[in-house]
Amino acid sequence: MFESLSERLETAFKQVKGQGRITDLNVAATVKEIRKALVDADVNYKIAKEFTDKVKDKATGEKVINAISPGQLMVKIVKDELAGLMGGEASELVLKGNPAVILIAGLQGSGKTTFSGKLANYLKLKKGKSPLLVAADIYRPAAIDQLKVLGGQIGVDVYSEPDTKDAVQIARNAVKEAHSKNKNVVIIDTAGRLAVDEAMMAEVAAIKDAVQPQEILFVVDSMTGQDAVNTAKVFNDRLDFGGVVLTKLDGDTRGGAALSIRYIVDKPIKFVSSGEKLDTLDVFYPERMAQRILGMGDITTLVEKAQEQFDAEQAARLEKKIRKNQFDFADFKQQLEQIKKMGNIKDLLGMIPGVGKAVKDLDISDDAFKGIEAMINSMTPEERANPDVIDLSRRKRIAKGAGKDVSEVHQFMKQFDQMRQMMKMMNKMPMGRMGVPRG
Repeated sequence: MFESLSERLETAFKQVKGQGRITDLNVAATVKEIRKALVDADVNYKIAKEFTDKVKDKATGEKVINAISPGQLMVKIVKDELAGLMGGEASELVLKGNPAVILIAGLQGSGKTTFSGKLANYLKLKKGKSPLLVAADIYRPAAIDQLKVLGGQIGVDVYSEPDTKDAVQIARNAVKEAHSKNKNVVIIDTAGRLAVDEAMMAEVAAIKDAVQPQEILFVVDSMTGQDAVNTAKVFNDRLDFGGVVLTKLDGDTRGGAALSIRYIVDKPIKFVSSGEKLDTLDVFYPERMAQRILGMGDITTLVEKAQEQFDAEQAARLEKKIRKNQFDFADFKQQLEQIKKMGNIKDLLGMIPGVGKAVKDLDISDDAFKGIEAMINSMTPEERANPDVIDLSRRKRIAKGAGKDVSEVHQFMKQFDQMRQMMKMMNKMPMGRMGVPRG
């Protein structure tokens, strides 16, 4: 997402990069390119014009500090305005009430059911909640089964009444069920249609009236662009929802929905979702998204994802082994497994400033480590613990067991040895050289 917009904005900034000062002329040229880039990203022209007018006013009104180049200043102004356009601050989920009732609405195909499962997983693992999923889509035959499968994968109960054709009754009964079973959050997955129609709107409005949810989330497929924004307005006029969820951010989308939707409905984007995996749900941070759009990376999110997988005791053991130059293949495999838990590899690399652009055309699969893992799995426990014992005959056996050519094992062993040497050198550095204490 946003790759094309990022490239276009970078081109626009070239109008002022290398310039000694900001002038009306180079600001006007830059702003014109930014406006074109936004419109091409499926942002409404009126929004794009208002946005670039603000950028122009701020840029021409600035006195350039000696330490900041005109290019850097323009990037900062655009970043701040992009973050503002998308809401400025992250918006918390409303979880008042016992149970807290969350109503999920949106068109068919927007990803409501998958998101419901992801939200339940998020609330269970990260907020310590005990959620109940509710199958209130009485029209799509597979909806109940899909929700039950998702619930089973994350260990969350699913309430359904397969023989009932009254979604309002199902929602009411589900809230009673949550009370009786001490569930403190109820997530109601409602029916959608391929397009907005009165029957659907009336039903979801009736569910709202019946259960009085503390939070209503509108789920929108970000790949539908400006149509998504128009649909959001219709739903908001009827439901007055509390927040937006953007799904399918990993698809080939231009990003117009993410940039426009807050402006049109004046409701925050609360979550962004990509892929089918149930842990691919992120709180939406406007400033972080603005940084990523402008190629600045997103170190904060990367660190948070790493901390979620961080095991302090394991890290301490690993540090001792590195200091004694005893880092082995078992340790290496353990580190790979932690990295994989953090999410899509290409997305993670894109969070590192300057790296996103370098990897955007590379095909980096989540299976990138499979070959390495296969080679490690083909080793005996002794070989994993003592890499130095792996001679040529052992390498041939490892290659055969992993389905690899022996040259690939040679290359992997060479790279692993180089990594160990680097760790050894870092370990010899005196206290303070690396910014970390020894001992």
